[in-house]
Amino acid sequence: MLSRPWSGQVSDSLTTLPRETAEGGGFLPEEEAGALHHGLAEPDAAGREARRRNGPDGEARPIGGRRKRLADVVIAAAALVAAAPLFVLIIILIKVTSPGPAIFAHTRVGFEGRPFRCYKFRTMIADAEAFLAEYLAGDSAAARQWRECQKLSNDPRVTPIGHLLRKSSLDELPQLFNILKGDMSFVGPRPIVSEELVHYGPHVEEYFRARPGLTGLWQVTGRSTTDYARRVSLDVQYIRTWSIWTDLIILCRTTVAVLRFNEAC
Repeated sequence: MLSRPWSGQVSDSLTTLPRETAEGGGFLPEEEAGALHHGLAEPDAAGREARRRNGPDGEARPIGGRRKRLADVVIAAAALVAAAPLFVLIIILIKVTSPGPAIFAHTRVGFEGRPFRCYKFRTMIADAEAFLAEYLAGDSAAARQWRECQKLSNDPRVTPIGHLLRKSSLDELPQLFNILKGDMSFVGPRPIVSEELVHYGPHVEEYFRARPGLTGLWQVTGRSTTDYARRVSLDVQYIRTWSIWTDLIILCRTTVAVLRFNEAC
């Protein structure tokens, strides 16, 4: 197995994964869904290694290979040029309404478990982490929600401009730079922090096979209303059944999902 920076222990028990994995009746094949449901679908180490090592000289390549990477670079470069005026406007609004930097970077887990700095427009107050610790210590219901979902339905740290950016998903525009750098792809599993790997249980190796995505099945099938077990199921389904057509369909459906502000992440 390849060595990776993340070395934490992953629990062997994963919350039961739902078989239905996509809005509008998308499912894993029956045998795949059943195996996932019972936690029996994990291939052996040799099989995982062979699937990942598909580049010249045996180096590891993420799913999609060069085709997916080329599409990412071309689309991200064009999107950055087209969105440049919007970038400037958002930066001005953030700086005028809240002290602190306009762009926030947070460490996430990428392909092969490599950490990278994931960019977003800042949507929270300064010293948000310290505020969160104090807030959770005084609110048991919020602390339970944070443990289960790694997010809060009514997060008091989010600024007024931040609410608007999150509802429209414009806070994620700086991730276009992550895509150009090769940290991320337009479509892929959710970019997660290392503490969330435990939720993937025996399927963590599946997560390591892909670059995290700016969007994905998780974003077009419920977004913030999706529980964590279902998120894992959707990530596994995407990775196991990837095709360029799947990416195109997800990109089209993302536009619709973003317009449904009540479903924003």
